[in-house]
Amino acid sequence: MKLLVTGVNGFIGQGLVKRLTDAGKYEVTGIVRNKSASIHSNIETVTVSEITAATDWQVVLKNVDGIVHLAARAHVLNDSSADPLAEFRKVNVEGTLNLARQAARAGVKRFVFISSIGVNGNSNEQPFTEMDRPSPVEAYAVSKYEAECGLQAIASETGMEVVIIRPPLVYGPNAPGNFRRLMDFAAKSIPLPFGAVDNKRSLIALDNLVEFIVICIDHPNAANEIFLIADGEDVSTIDLLKMTARAFGRKLLLIPVPVSWLYFAAKLIGKPGVANSLLGSLRVDSTKAKRLLGWSPVITMEAQLQKAAEAYFK
Repeated sequence: MKLLVTGVNGFIGQGLVKRLTDAGKYEVTGIVRNKSASIHSNIETVTVSEITAATDWQVVLKNVDGIVHLAARAHVLNDSSADPLAEFRKVNVEGTLNLARQAARAGVKRFVFISSIGVNGNSNEQPFTEMDRPSPVEAYAVSKYEAECGLQAIASETGMEVVIIRPPLVYGPNAPGNFRRLMDFAAKSIPLPFGAVDNKRSLIALDNLVEFIVICIDHPNAANEIFLIADGEDVSTIDLLKMTARAFGRKLLLIPVPVSWLYFAAKLIGKPGVANSLLGSLRVDSTKAKRLLGWSPVITMEAQLQKAAEAYFK
């Protein structure tokens, strides 16, 4: 089966390429932003400097059976653009839909799109499901939702199958973003002000997400479906910090600072989103993925955190 995978040098992309090549039944072409960034000697890589409405994909789409679209303009720290949503749309909406339209014309059978749980919202008390009304808050999530809508329209018009996956925070060895910050916290023997946090968050281990993506590449029941996916081990920020510290062989001192104070401090320094990801609840129900596709996690949270800790100092 011939696959095109965008974003192969990203955190998820590297894990997915390893899993696909280990399987031995996929011919993978990976898309990289520049040739010097290519790190995959076991797959063909093609340089595509920008993914926009004007990108020409004709050459790389020849005889491709399926696409896994990982590449995106992700959260940008200290974004200075005058219109952040417009910048997200250029890549995440216009670039994605341009690729999908050309893929449909080229006869690609299935398009797997990695979206975000942010499409559902950025906090909850009851777990999100696929039946919930989308409620994206941040510009990144809005762009992902708009891409989802466009992909569903293309699927309806052309017959190309589309699979949409909305993961929460993805963690594992060399994970970027908020999980990297958490690893930094856990690796240092300094007091942390999270002792009063009482939340619940769903996460997805890299190994579990990669396995689910592979299932979605050709499972007949995945066609034209949306899936929310998570480990099924909802944890508080305190629990996650303690588990991560244990993976490092360390203990944490957690000071019970009132959560309202932490939110206020985050607002003062312009980091309300980071505060919400550490202090708020966001839970995901993966029942549909298990029922419809027979998926189940291949690794526990503890084991994935151990792998992440081992890679931290390398």
